[in-house]
Amino acid sequence: MSIVDQVIAWYSVHMNYASITALMTIESSFIPFPSEVVIPPAVFVASEAGSPLAVTGNYLMDVAFIVLFGTAGALLGAMINYALSVWLGRPLIYKFADSKLGHLCLLSAEKVERAETYFNDHGKVSTFVGRLIPGIRQLISIPAGLSRMPFGQFLLYTFLGALAWNCVLALIGYVAHGQMDVIKTYSHELSVAILVLVAVAVIYVIVRRFVSTKRG
Repeated sequence: MSIVDQVIAWYSVHMNYASITALMTIESSFIPFPSEVVIPPAVFVASEAGSPLAVTGNYLMDVAFIVLFGTAGALLGAMINYALSVWLGRPLIYKFADSKLGHLCLLSAEKVERAETYFNDHGKVSTFVGRLIPGIRQLISIPAGLSRMPFGQFLLYTFLGALAWNCVLALIGYVAHGQMDVIKTYSHELSVAILVLVAVAVIYVIVRRFVSTKRG
């Protein structure tokens, strides 16, 4: 049994707001852990009094609080990445990413560079949109720290992005009825759908500004 499987087994017995916050903090930091196994199962348990986990009383959890505590955890994990990036600086971050420990955390210089390029190309809003992109979600806080993005703006965009993603996960947990294969499929498809909607919204704003400027 892998470490992730062991954590999932532990979580199924100790599912509460504290464990949700802790696991989402881990997921949002540089330690690899899937958010899909945290929020959706908790929402399923909270919405189904007849669930097998109902005997623990966990179904009394509220969906809104699950999302809130999950978002708080994601924010804490992102703050860890941001602080480490500011403290260590670019050379040490890249060196760590290519170290054995970094590889154990599924990091690489290429992944960090990809996140940094995405951040540089899309600016501050990338801290929001990046939370919705698999492979970028956990790393987007690193380039934010490396570029010394204003901390208040970083917290705001990260909070909004994490909240949006956790709402998506909550919806998936409700619809998928705790089936992990369905959860994984839906999470990928909804990530793509959200990104398309964001892209359309951005294009709309740009076109509208261009038309207004031309008319003026």
